[in-house]
Amino acid sequence: MLMLIVNRIDNQHQNRYRHPMIKRTITPKLLDLSAHFPVVTITGPRQSGKTTLCKLAFPDKEYVSLEYPDIREFAQTDPRGFVAQYRGGAVLDEVQRVPGLLSYIQGVVDDDPAPGRFILTGSANFSLLESVSQSLAGRTAILTLLPFTLKEQRMLLQRDHTLFEAVFTGGFPPIYDRSPHPPDWFQSYMGTYLERDVRRLLNVTDLSAFQTFLGLCAGHSGQLMNLSRLGSDTGISHNTAKSWISVLETSYILHKLQPLHANIKKRLIRTPKLMFTDSGLLCHLLGIRTPDELRTHPLRGAIFETFVVSEILKQRFNHGENRRMNYYRDRQGLEIDAVIEKGRDLLCMEAKSSETITSSHFKGLNTFRRLMAESDRRITPVVIYGGDDDQKRSDVTVLSWKRIHDTVWY
Repeated sequence: MLMLIVNRIDNQHQNRYRHPMIKRTITPKLLDLSAHFPVVTITGPRQSGKTTLCKLAFPDKEYVSLEYPDIREFAQTDPRGFVAQYRGGAVLDEVQRVPGLLSYIQGVVDDDPAPGRFILTGSANFSLLESVSQSLAGRTAILTLLPFTLKEQRMLLQRDHTLFEAVFTGGFPPIYDRSPHPPDWFQSYMGTYLERDVRRLLNVTDLSAFQTFLGLCAGHSGQLMNLSRLGSDTGISHNTAKSWISVLETSYILHKLQPLHANIKKRLIRTPKLMFTDSGLLCHLLGIRTPDELRTHPLRGAIFETFVVSEILKQRFNHGENRRMNYYRDRQGLEIDAVIEKGRDLLCMEAKSSETITSSHFKGLNTFRRLMAESDRRITPVVIYGGDDDQKRSDVTVLSWKRIHDTVWY
């Protein structure tokens, strides 16, 4: 009877929240890990497509959502009996809602560590990973699923976005399924998911102050994080601002790009940069309502940088690379937007929103390469710009924004 209830609720869930059915780029990595680990845990923001991914990748597994109160109550009050129903394995969605369940899953997979038994998904990174690290250490692989990449968007649209359409729309799957006007969908997303998660993860009593803080963070995307300024402009303490940033990271709304600690004789900036995970949500929070408004927006360069870094981050996560990339900045003003370590080599990227390339776009990369010459590390410089054509140059690779994924960023 219980399984009939689960299936009935699941079908209702599919009808209400149907995501576009495409094979996600992360699928081969997910299947590979499930062939070697008894449990695979998938995290990511709400509505990034975790449920649809699991259903397509594991069509023969039972699917159970712990979002539903009756199912969650059963898992909370009788976890042993709940897990016993799925000794053959299952997809357990939103498992962070019942963190105590993980200890019982541990017992089951310890008795029979056959690979691929349980696929767990969750949207709250910190609480989920804390529970996973306590109960399933050494038993689970962890993947992060972010919204659609540019390549995945093209598979759905069967055409190319323009640059400003791509940045303005972002990658959340429901926008490509139901085709709402992006600002309308983001407004609903904010109220339905983000604010609910904030209340669950942190006791935010003044929601309007939090909304103000979120808008201020959007205005600082691509810039050095200044908690004191964000806090004072919102009217909250430094510690409260720090806690709220942590919640936004936990919800995958933003992430912190950490500075590169290069072994060179320069005074380096040690402050992380604030970066939003989805450019569409960023545009919404900045009050941008059409792609044309983005074209002339004063923060266009920072928004484009956020977009490019997000696409690189997606590629890295889709291939199981969870180590954060870095940026470089010294006190003389030299800055490199993203630096990725590949052993002793450094892949260095500059994002330029202009549609034409000029020699000034290479100045920072060339200076950085000279600085790093004494470190005996090979530098591979890449410029990603807002134009449509690639350029072959002897010292720098120039890529159109359309071909971000032509470079291996992991």
